[in-house]
Amino acid sequence: MSHQGRSIMSITVQSGCSRNTVRKYISAFIQGDFSFDEINALNDKELEDLFGKSREQPPSSRMQALQRCFPAMDKELKRTGVNRQMLWEAYLKEFPQGYRYSQFCLYYKQWKSRVNPVMHMDHKAGDMLYVDFAGQKLSYVNEETGEVIPVEVFVAILGAGQLTYVEAVATQRKEGFIMACDHAFHYIGGVPGAIVPDNLKAAVTKSSRYEPLLNEAFSDFADHYGTTILPARAYKPRDKALVEGAVKIIYSRVYAPLRKMVFHSIESLNAAIKISLEEHNNQLLKGRNYSRRLQFEEIERGALSALPLIPYELKKQCYATVMKNGHVCLGIDKHYYSVPYRFIGKKIKLLYSRSTVEAFFHYERIAIHKRIKSPYNYSTDKDHMATSHRFVAEWTPEKFLGWASSIHEDVRLYILKILERKQHPEQAYKSCIGILSFSRKVGNGRLQMACRRALGYGIYNYKTIQSILENKMDSYQDNLFADELPMPSHENIRGEDYYQ
Repeated sequence: MSHQGRSIMSITVQSGCSRNTVRKYISAFIQGDFSFDEINALNDKELEDLFGKSREQPPSSRMQALQRCFPAMDKELKRTGVNRQMLWEAYLKEFPQGYRYSQFCLYYKQWKSRVNPVMHMDHKAGDMLYVDFAGQKLSYVNEETGEVIPVEVFVAILGAGQLTYVEAVATQRKEGFIMACDHAFHYIGGVPGAIVPDNLKAAVTKSSRYEPLLNEAFSDFADHYGTTILPARAYKPRDKALVEGAVKIIYSRVYAPLRKMVFHSIESLNAAIKISLEEHNNQLLKGRNYSRRLQFEEIERGALSALPLIPYELKKQCYATVMKNGHVCLGIDKHYYSVPYRFIGKKIKLLYSRSTVEAFFHYERIAIHKRIKSPYNYSTDKDHMATSHRFVAEWTPEKFLGWASSIHEDVRLYILKILERKQHPEQAYKSCIGILSFSRKVGNGRLQMACRRALGYGIYNYKTIQSILENKMDSYQDNLFADELPMPSHENIRGEDYYQ
């Protein structure tokens, strides 16, 4: 109609479009420098491209200033207690002619959807660590056999700072999984408020929408570090979308640089992974002027809990029955550990790690020992023994000599002679116990005199002291002139002449 010379008003009336719309289409036709025949020959898609898309105007200086604030605003919102109202008030102090609160939030939302379209929730600093295993495996080659050995790849990512950790482990079993989580904590230098794992068996024994049953070893690991386990719902990958996205990025940032390299051990593979991982964490985020590492150092490191002084050790368990001697055997080492004697005959649970052995009965810890791997030996805590057994266990030469010294020096000398005459001190222990126990029966004074007389005889045993006390020889006084008595005359005495 415009080509036919009609006015804008008549075109508006006949087409039902507004005058501004008619002017926009005619202006686009004139600026395009096309003839009517060329325009008439275009299909619908080409017409839409020519007339349907509005020309984008460059952002105003006010909008440019606001957009420069968005990266810093995005980081600040991850801090605990920070909200958009507070940031808008701080924005207005710097830009008094800036946008009002509703436009401020609208433009921030539009910016965030462009920069990070998959992020649909705000993460607080130090709050959660998302963990998962990558679907694709890596591998190394056994240098001796040439066998290609596949390995699992563990991925962990912090919610707020998005600092990522990657490690190759032998299997997805609890030993490898817990070890990788432990290494992730030490890599980030702290403990997050919660761990969000998938429903793998190493983390969750039985999945449930409301109360999943956690793996006992993984739960013990979380208790040691003072954190919580929040398993994602089964078959709900969006519950851990952050780590799902991290796995996809790792395929290009870590897997790709390693695809042409050959490794001969899992240690060398992890060393190469660490190099690519550092490059990934130090690379600037899309549309922002900071990296994952910088964001972590600025807003998240301080929000993490401190690592405990004692590192975690994975514990294994077994069951055993307490023997009559009050000890229980750890079968893997064939070493025996004591437990309180009242549990003799009971079946108890043993939890053992690389350095300790703990005994439990009905969920109560009844003993703890340092783990010793020497077979057929005993580790005994004296407090676990019955009173009588404890007394026997404390028998030492020093104990008996000290006991004898408390009675009298003559008693100590006699006990010392008994201990010296035996090849092994334990051979004399019962003799010492028997002699010293006479102090309770006859008193210290009589025992002292009996030992003094026995020392004169030069005979050192229990029977000698017993005979002296029974015959009351301890009170017998030797005559001063007994040696002067003449030899009695008797026919059986031969005399000195017989030997001439």
